[in-house]
Amino acid sequence: MLVLTGKPVSDGIGIGPLALFRRAEVSTEVRPVEDREAELVRFREARDEAAGQLQALHARALETVGEEDAAIFEIHQMMLEDDEYTEGVETRIRDGLNAEAAVERTAQELSAIFRDMDDEYMRGRAADVTDVSRRVEQILCGVSPMDASAYDKVVLAADDLAAEEVMHLDTKKILGVVLSAGSASSHTAILIRNLGIPAVFGVGESITGRLEGQMTAVDGGSGEVILNPDTATLAEMQEKQGRFQQGREELDRVRGQESVTLDGQKVRICANAGHLSLLSGVLSNDAEGIGLFRSEFIYLESDDYPTEEEQFSIYKNVLEAMPDKRVIIRTLDIGADKKADYFELEPEENPALGMRAIRICLTRPELFKTQLRALCRASVYGKLSVMFPMIISVEEVRKAKAMLREVREELLSKGIPVADAIETGIMIETPAAALISGELAREVDFFSIGTNDLTQYTLAIDRRQTNLDAFFDAHHPAVLRLIEMTVRNAHEAGIWVGICGELGADLSLTETFLRMGVDELSVAAANILPLRAKVRSLNLQASEKRNAD
Repeated sequence: MLVLTGKPVSDGIGIGPLALFRRAEVSTEVRPVEDREAELVRFREARDEAAGQLQALHARALETVGEEDAAIFEIHQMMLEDDEYTEGVETRIRDGLNAEAAVERTAQELSAIFRDMDDEYMRGRAADVTDVSRRVEQILCGVSPMDASAYDKVVLAADDLAAEEVMHLDTKKILGVVLSAGSASSHTAILIRNLGIPAVFGVGESITGRLEGQMTAVDGGSGEVILNPDTATLAEMQEKQGRFQQGREELDRVRGQESVTLDGQKVRICANAGHLSLLSGVLSNDAEGIGLFRSEFIYLESDDYPTEEEQFSIYKNVLEAMPDKRVIIRTLDIGADKKADYFELEPEENPALGMRAIRICLTRPELFKTQLRALCRASVYGKLSVMFPMIISVEEVRKAKAMLREVREELLSKGIPVADAIETGIMIETPAAALISGELAREVDFFSIGTNDLTQYTLAIDRRQTNLDAFFDAHHPAVLRLIEMTVRNAHEAGIWVGICGELGADLSLTETFLRMGVDELSVAAANILPLRAKVRSLNLQASEKRNAD
């Protein structure tokens, strides 16, 4: 029996014989190039052919997985046409590399940049760069992608899977997926979760050909993969599989139900989203709204400042997808680990404490106003709330609100419609904001507590430094007291308060947050139904009485 541990990606238990996924090999070795101009033509023709394939794949995906998930292939098209990507390849070809090697080295460089980012969504873009590059390399080498439809009633193991390869998986035939690498926020992961296939990523290189055919159990909830389990372990996993199925049926029963405790305390359970492609998961998991829509992906996926029209189209789509439900869109949160070269930010020794988020917006007013105009124009298509990140002072809030008012009045004066009322709120993600939350509450309509950064700044620990994990305690009393103080000050000022950081999905803290009076919990879409089930199982009055006794 061999037990491997990786990243839990898609919940559930899959049990079946192991099959290794094999795709046609491509050669990206460096070889001599006699005619560099001809090599540039080879690359450009392969890129154009890849773009055509992606366009056809998008059209097919619209019919099979719907518009939101099909958007993945539009994103791949944009990556393929990105100037930074294209110039990286062509520069290497002009320097003497053959096209295959130039594509591979460019992909490796860009993927490494994405993997080093703190934002989970942006780390997932590393896989997209790899997918796009693999497609171009296959065309250059004259090979066809492998079709996964031949695999039947197996646990599929691979180094990684491209989004297009996932689309060929038959959910009745693929019992589980195990990847040596991969990101839990990649488009591959998103598709696998939406297909409901148990999956574990990042188990390393331990799975080799000698293991093919062995009975394998995949636990997509714990991240455990067991090969050749003994009789007792196999029986245990089968029992767990039955319990999971029963639990899924129970979760389905809370779909459409109120998020209310047994003794009547209500809380809104909303979704965090960082891309249009995630909206299908938001809807399928029955979110009561979007508590955090991260707008920075628009900037990070662009090679120049996105225009007002580009942003307006995205915000409009988000709002239309959530009719009659509040959508909180966070304004630009670039900086720290999230960098776009065209911003030309000065190098900083400690970027997490540097020029980022609202600081960039207030020092570059035209950049900020472009976003605010797009938001105001989109506001008529839904229930929009605007949230400003990284606030540490009342003055910052007043300046941001003044710019929003200015933009709104300018649009109305031109006859461009804007919603009558747009809620404004701020992120509470620094100890400074929590400590003056009483004053800040008088300036806005709501607070949203970003527990990831609040924990980082309170404990003075960079959460990207994995060697400090033993010291990083998100349940630290100081963090919880700052949250409690913020909630109390918000309610005293008559505004509502939510939590949009990772702690919002921590079921061990759900009762604590409800006792504090938190009005909204915004979490990743996959956590919505489990969180609602937890809320509906609680009786705060009864547990308080038990504790008193």
